[in-house]
Amino acid sequence: MRRFLKGLVPAAVVAAAAAAIIGCGSSAGSGTTSASPTPPPSPAASPSGVASAAPGMLAVAPGWPTMAASDFATAIDNPWFPLVKGRSWVSAGVKDGRPTIDTYTVTGQTKQIMGVTCSVIRDRLTQHGKVVEATWDWYAQDKQGNVWYLGEDTKEFDAAGQVTSTAGTWQAGVDGAGAGIFMPANPQVGMGGYQEYLAGQALDQYKVVSLNASVKVPYGSFQNALQTRETTALDPGVVDSKYYVKGIGQVAEESLKGPKETSYLAKLTK
Repeated sequence: MRRFLKGLVPAAVVAAAAAAIIGCGSSAGSGTTSASPTPPPSPAASPSGVASAAPGMLAVAPGWPTMAASDFATAIDNPWFPLVKGRSWVSAGVKDGRPTIDTYTVTGQTKQIMGVTCSVIRDRLTQHGKVVEATWDWYAQDKQGNVWYLGEDTKEFDAAGQVTSTAGTWQAGVDGAGAGIFMPANPQVGMGGYQEYLAGQALDQYKVVSLNASVKVPYGSFQNALQTRETTALDPGVVDSKYYVKGIGQVAEESLKGPKETSYLAKLTK
């Protein structure tokens, strides 16, 4: 999962980027809810990482139930986070005060992680047509309908196209890393926990704060959206909010505390 986009976010810049994607003058709005609970505290965990998993078992983040590879299905059809082969989400945002386009694509490829067949997602963040961050994400859904996040391979690039960082890269079962539930099968307010776990590298957590949020983005206006709050012990001064719509997936991301970030869905293909 991409780290927070840092920088001030002029609304006109976001609107211009969105218009460039969808070919119209739609502007991005803010998601709102009436609830503003405190982000969840960090669950207790060993700083050295999760315990090694037995053969046939998945290494999971602290707080989640043990899972066997046989507990997983092949399709990811959770309505809040459907990963349909060939589908792409294109979002307009800003990084360091400059417009960005983020393209998130279900490749149709798979990757085996600890016996679990994962869907491979390609995430490309560009500025002025140049890739500044490239990530391969790995997800799988269990037979109960929970979508799990099993790792990512991420790289950041400078203006010359040279890799400057791979921070945030992790894979379940490697160096004490554990998978986390990214989207519950039946989300309820108050649910949450680690989405990813690797000590010192990947400690994102979420909490469901609303199931009836309103959100407006260039792609459309939605009621009854699912809203989460996200935090990480690696940057305790940052709180992020995300919005999900049934049948679509994530439509918006906004920072609530810390460096300003927004990302709004402008185009959905397939």
